[in-house]
Amino acid sequence: MENTVNPEVNENGNVNISDEVISIIASLATAAVEGVAGMVSTISGGFAELLGKKNPSKGVKVSVTEKDVTIDLAIIVEYGTKIPDIAWEIQEKVKSEVEAMTGLHVAAVNISVDGVNVPKVEREEKTQEVTAEVPPSIESAEEEDIAPADDEIVLAPEENDIEEKEIDV
Repeated sequence: MENTVNPEVNENGNVNISDEVISIIASLATAAVEGVAGMVSTISGGFAELLGKKNPSKGVKVSVTEKDVTIDLAIIVEYGTKIPDIAWEIQEKVKSEVEAMTGLHVAAVNISVDGVNVPKVEREEKTQEVTAEVPPSIESAEEEDIAPADDEIVLAPEENDIEEKEIDV
C-alpha cells in the first residue's frame, strides 16, 4: 500500500511512499540504537530470508490510517542493557526519523522485546565453569563400572589422558 504524503498537493502531482519504505527507515533507526542486538523476523520475512533474499525491514510492521502511522517493532536486546531505556530511545528515534523523512505523522511506535542476546564470551565462560565441575559419583562409577545418573555431567577424557590397562581373563 502506498501513502500520499500531502494529499492537498494537486498542482504538482502526488508523492506516494510505500509501507516498505517506512519499514526500512524504522528498521535502520532501530538498529542504530545502542543495546539493540537485532530484529526478529516476521513469518513472511522469514520465508524471504530462506529463499536467499535480504529483508531490510524484518521485525517491522507498519499500519497506516488516513493521517497516522503506527509502527510495531520486534527486537532482540543485548544482555545487561536496560530495556525501558532502550525502548524509549527507539521510540524517539524511529518517530523522529520517519516523520522527518516522510512527512507522515507517527501516532505510535510499539516495541516487543522478543529475545536477549548473550555475548559468546559469557556463554563460553559459563560452559567452562560447568564442565570443570566433576561430581565425585562419576569417579566412583568408573571404578565400579556403573553408569552415572541422567542428571550428572559426564566428561569424556582426552585421548592423551587414556591409560591402557591389561586385563587378565
